[in-house]
Amino acid sequence: MTRYRTASSRHAGVTLVELMVAMVLGLLVAGGIVTVFLSTSSSNRVQNQMARLQEEGRYAITRLSGDLRMANAQYCTSTGGVTSNAGEVYLSPLRAPTVQASGLIDALSDVTTPWGSGSYPPKPATAYDLPSFLSMRGYDCDKNKSCKPVNPPMLPAIGTTVGSRVVGSSVLTLRYMDSSSGWALGGSSKVTGRADGTVDFISIVPGPGEPKIAEYYKQGDLMMLADCSNAQIFAVSLDGNAFSPSGRNENLAAPIAQQPLSAPKLFNFSRDYNTVTYYLKVVDGGNGQTTGALMRRLNGGNDSEVVRGVERLDFLYGVEDASGSTRYLTANEVDTGAIPCPPSTPRKLGSDYGCLWRAVKNIEVHVLMAGQQPVRSLTASETHYVYSIDGDKAPASPTASTRGVQPKDQGFDNLMLRREFSVLVSVRNYNP
Repeated sequence: MTRYRTASSRHAGVTLVELMVAMVLGLLVAGGIVTVFLSTSSSNRVQNQMARLQEEGRYAITRLSGDLRMANAQYCTSTGGVTSNAGEVYLSPLRAPTVQASGLIDALSDVTTPWGSGSYPPKPATAYDLPSFLSMRGYDCDKNKSCKPVNPPMLPAIGTTVGSRVVGSSVLTLRYMDSSSGWALGGSSKVTGRADGTVDFISIVPGPGEPKIAEYYKQGDLMMLADCSNAQIFAVSLDGNAFSPSGRNENLAAPIAQQPLSAPKLFNFSRDYNTVTYYLKVVDGGNGQTTGALMRRLNGGNDSEVVRGVERLDFLYGVEDASGSTRYLTANEVDTGAIPCPPSTPRKLGSDYGCLWRAVKNIEVHVLMAGQQPVRSLTASETHYVYSIDGDKAPASPTASTRGVQPKDQGFDNLMLRREFSVLVSVRNYNP
């Protein structure tokens, strides 16, 4: 039997041309899918980075504001009630605690103003008011690693390596009393005076919720006896549950057993008078990148990281003059007295150098947040940002010549999203 091949059997399969056309079409479709995926992925990274940047920027501002509002707080003495404007700014001479302890500087952390340094007064030989320059102090730093009024030596050196202080970032140290601590006086806890009106001893019987003496006090700590009218800081010795003022070698004068007292308390000054310092530190951001972290140092101890992605930190200090106008000054202008202060009272030290630190009414905070990781798909215009401290009126390039500090000066990548966050914080304990 003769067999015949049909046309369909002779042409089964595809030709080389058809195969090549199919492959090209497949590649075009795959390329389109990859393009869409990459575009979506890039857009997603940008959106995620922006959301993270916004969240962390708001948190940084909130955390800073909480401490700044407390600056200069004493125990329930919002004002001294008497102000003077013989200069160009109002100040109350009764506002500051009286210092009888000779070792006050040793009890404070992060002090860059030692007695007799530059224009600062020599170590006093008699009791004095707590100096204004010990209530708060700021430091403005530039890209040349120079700071005014001084370079704070208690912090890491400025640099671009991990662990360094971020180039061009400001520093602020402030102090306030933790009024929730201490022992309330009255009843079993009381002050016993001598015939000359000075304090003989202060007996403490901790009440509910108050700390035990052994857990709260260690030898060498200074104590502060305070009520809603005044406060005194002095060295003590402990015998059982009784604190007695130390002798002349440790105290410049004996504390006064003032009567009557309004809501009196005894504080461990060395422990309850908080010193808080904010600065920026270079940290490892991963993937070979570095970024800045906002650091909070409490009482000279270990630093705690508040938030990452902070590249710039700047402060301006609002001081109200006698005419009622508020002038915003740099740290150096506050420190050197751009607005004259009133004459010193008898317990003040010389000219009360740095008196404006106690007259700061509000603090303007500027923070520049970055996305921490570069986004290579960003166009040049998308990397532009505004940082008002640089005088920006419109978004400008990271490499703009008007920038006081550029990311490259800090060792950071240009191809990141950046946004400025700012806030004006009222100092609730502003005096008067």
